[in-house]
Amino acid sequence: MNPFSSGTRLRDMIRAIRACKTAAEERAVVRKECADIRALINEDDPHDRHRNLAKLMFIHMLGYPTHFGQMECLKLIASPGFPEKRIGYLGLMLLLDERQEVLMLVTNSLKQDLNHSNQYVVGLALCALGNICSAEMARDLAPEVERLIQFRDPNIRKKAALCSTRIVRKVPDLAENFVNAAASLLKEKHHGVLITGVQLCYELCLINDEALEYFRKKCTEGVIKTLRDITNSAYQPEYDVAGITDPFLHIRLLRLLRVLGQGDADASDLMTDILAQVATKTESNKNAGNAVLYECVETIMAIEDTSSLRVLAINILGRFLSNRDNNIRYVALNMLMKAITFDDQAVQRHRVTILECVKDPDASIRKRALELVTLLVNENNVTQLTKELIDYLEISDEDFKEDLSAKICFIVEKFSPEKLWYIDQMLKVLCEAGKFVKDDVWHALIVVISNASELHGYTVRALYKAVLIYSEQETLVRVAVWCIGEYGDLLVNNVGMLGIEDPITVTESDAVDVIEDAITRHNSDSTTKAMALVALLKLSSRFPSISERIKDIIVKQKGSILLEMQQRAIEYNSIVDRHKNIRSSLVERMPVLDEATFNVRRAGSFPASASTGAKPSVSLPNGFEKPAVAPLVDLLDLDSDDILAAPSSSGADFLQDLLGVDLGSSSSQSGATQGPKAGTDLLLDILSIGTPSPAQNSASSIDFLSTADINNNTSNALDTLSSPVPPQIATTASTGMFDLLDGLSPSPSKEATNGPAYPSIVAYESSSLKIEFTFSKPPENPQTTNVQATFINLSPNTFTDFIFQAAVPKFLQLHLDPASSNTLPASGNGNITQNLKVTNSQHGKKSLVMRMRIGYKLDGKDVLEEGQVSNFPRGL
Repeated sequence: MNPFSSGTRLRDMIRAIRACKTAAEERAVVRKECADIRALINEDDPHDRHRNLAKLMFIHMLGYPTHFGQMECLKLIASPGFPEKRIGYLGLMLLLDERQEVLMLVTNSLKQDLNHSNQYVVGLALCALGNICSAEMARDLAPEVERLIQFRDPNIRKKAALCSTRIVRKVPDLAENFVNAAASLLKEKHHGVLITGVQLCYELCLINDEALEYFRKKCTEGVIKTLRDITNSAYQPEYDVAGITDPFLHIRLLRLLRVLGQGDADASDLMTDILAQVATKTESNKNAGNAVLYECVETIMAIEDTSSLRVLAINILGRFLSNRDNNIRYVALNMLMKAITFDDQAVQRHRVTILECVKDPDASIRKRALELVTLLVNENNVTQLTKELIDYLEISDEDFKEDLSAKICFIVEKFSPEKLWYIDQMLKVLCEAGKFVKDDVWHALIVVISNASELHGYTVRALYKAVLIYSEQETLVRVAVWCIGEYGDLLVNNVGMLGIEDPITVTESDAVDVIEDAITRHNSDSTTKAMALVALLKLSSRFPSISERIKDIIVKQKGSILLEMQQRAIEYNSIVDRHKNIRSSLVERMPVLDEATFNVRRAGSFPASASTGAKPSVSLPNGFEKPAVAPLVDLLDLDSDDILAAPSSSGADFLQDLLGVDLGSSSSQSGATQGPKAGTDLLLDILSIGTPSPAQNSASSIDFLSTADINNNTSNALDTLSSPVPPQIATTASTGMFDLLDGLSPSPSKEATNGPAYPSIVAYESSSLKIEFTFSKPPENPQTTNVQATFINLSPNTFTDFIFQAAVPKFLQLHLDPASSNTLPASGNGNITQNLKVTNSQHGKKSLVMRMRIGYKLDGKDVLEEGQVSNFPRGL
């Protein structure tokens, strides 16, 4: 017989498909068989219908389309015989789901079968309804299912309870119809019916508050009695699993008790004894016992209870940590992270075991244990825990060093008892995992060092000794180069010796050797080399006896392939060679950076750690307060690919962007700048010169700010303390800066000639605020669009501390000039204007789109408004 004829049996078709050598052969077999099935469907032969549907189900499981056989399911369901109905309902559950419109046709058949005299047919209908029930079917068939919960046969009651669970999930409004029926199931002796009844009660408690109160008052004691009977029952072979009587029912009952006891002290008191009994009597040497214990711990932690029972639960989790099974240890760590909020001291008792889990071979357990250790740290144990973690950092895997070093740095920064200890621990981390340390960490370390004047000598000597051994750690080299450049004279003269250190002999040439090695090493990146050049410039003043050698090193960088290094080398060589009269003041030590302000800005610029605790507020440039829970990108509801640009209201903010710290104060409405050192030249201030010079006007500062890369998601546009001197400084100052760098003269500014105008749009309008955009384009650059935003106050109240924020996708670049004012008059009696420049790298392919957030203060209260602009004119 031809194996692919219409009479092929299911097993013959399966055998033929498995015999195929290639996917093409399999597809050919399936196509041939589907064609035969279609032909038989057209003939409407009832004898082959069940065989055809069985074949279609197998073909469906292989991933081939079988929609043409859906109606065959309905025909089989309508058949009078049980075998045909069984195949029909199986096909219904496999080939259809609740989204299929054809499912509406089966509702009547289901209703008839739910009232069938044969209990097996009733069971088939309940099983199908519980799997594919839609909201419409649930409303139509809920009365039949509710009636079947009281059916004489336990199998029907069990299936009816499961079907009821599906119905109340689909239509919560029907929950109240099943409350009494569900409560009656809790008195069942049959475990199958009981476990489904408990699940139905659990779902009703989650969905309906009235049902929850009903079960608390009427059923709590009954559930506790059932759990006690099962816990103390004798050996029952039909329910025993690894010495535990029906652990599945155990877990369902504990889960229901957790819902009943949560937020209710009376119900929690009733279940205290039975929970303690389950926790103490359940064996933990088998996985079934561990599952029951874990659910018991979950319930203890959720209900309103005394601390003694929670200590017992935490001790159970401590035993889990010693288990050889990875899954058990992992869930124990997860639960301990929740338990620490209830009883910190009880979790602290298992600190040694948790630390051992940090060294576990399994990566998931290591990371979870590390997060838990971070939560356990406090002022009393920070020294011991940090020592343990740093010791492990030396031998940990390369893949784990990044996470481990980040957590250590967080712990040290948050709980440091003194600056000397902080510096020591950070140096150890930099020595062992410097290449894994984030930029913000070593920026913060430099800020702390600059504030610890009594430790400058000790720090520079410690860094010098460390960098000789760990020269491959890039971050350590950067910090060492910066410190040697700032405090090289303290290193050479052994100034500020502490009692805990031994004197070392370092010559001026030795100090320069470290800088030269950093700048000539092939694997040093551009940031490190730029910092090394700055350090050499400073050492040329501190070490005049070897200034010629320093000059030779700087001159060699004129041939660097990096344009930035070439420019620095030329400028610094000019300073060393031609401007000796101002060099000493030009390279004075950096001013002490405000540590508190830096930490506040850092908290607002980087995503907060999951365990950082309290989050400070961050003050934006024009005074608008925002929470530091998440960066501005998250505040604007954008994903990680979106790019944020926030305006600056003060020309002095360029130094904040450069150094990553807030060294200036906000400007007045008129835009007059008040920088970190009033009346100080911008370039001299960057290079730490204390000699006053004529103040730069706000226009030059603003122009300089416009060159910063505000499209970077992190707030550090440049490295913290050794950023390159932007050439725009020399070209945008309106007061005529003197010839500092080899006679470079300012070039005349160019005013962009606006191209043809585009129609204005209303970008945003609410009951209190209206924003209008007008557009123009420079003819020489079609990718760039100049936008003038006009803000109009429609309300009768004046808005103060007004700020406009905007974000664009990656293919756009956005620059915002400062607003004309930060006070918006009431009732349209004045407005605020602000200029934006948008560069579209996909010009002609993608249109402009922008997300906006507007903040202001109204009667002393912060107000936020958000919007999206997508109706930009075509051609922008």
